[in-house]
Amino acid sequence: MQLPAPAVAVTALIEVVRISGLPGRKGGPYPGEVVAHWAGDEIDGLFALIEALPGSVRHRCGFSPGWGIRAYDDDLDAVLFEAVFCFSCDEVRMHGGAVPPELRTQFFDSGAAQAGALLVRFRGAAAPAADSSAR
Repeated sequence: MQLPAPAVAVTALIEVVRISGLPGRKGGPYPGEVVAHWAGDEIDGLFALIEALPGSVRHRCGFSPGWGIRAYDDDLDAVLFEAVFCFSCDEVRMHGGAVPPELRTQFFDSGAAQAGALLVRFRGAAAPAADSSAR
């Protein structure tokens, strides 16, 4: 899968979002709870995993994404790009000023090991931290 290289190069923070619905307007952000913030090596590993996702063909499920990421630069004031993943129809949709038209809709093999690892990361980000006071 391809990510917008200029935006990837300047990404300083990633928000991991558990998607809860569809955007209120075309090109708008997907609503959901931000479950994690990743920086540094976490970003590098995430982008490497996403870029390693093998391609696939379009499947029809109606596009119901469960997870997304939002990338920010050092200013943290505007989203560079958002990528949302539907593991049912193997589709990724990206939008934002840094996303060229040819990258806006892509397909990945959700049965591939890389897709499984990505889903594990997303789910792990959403898992509640262990309560250190309970012993």
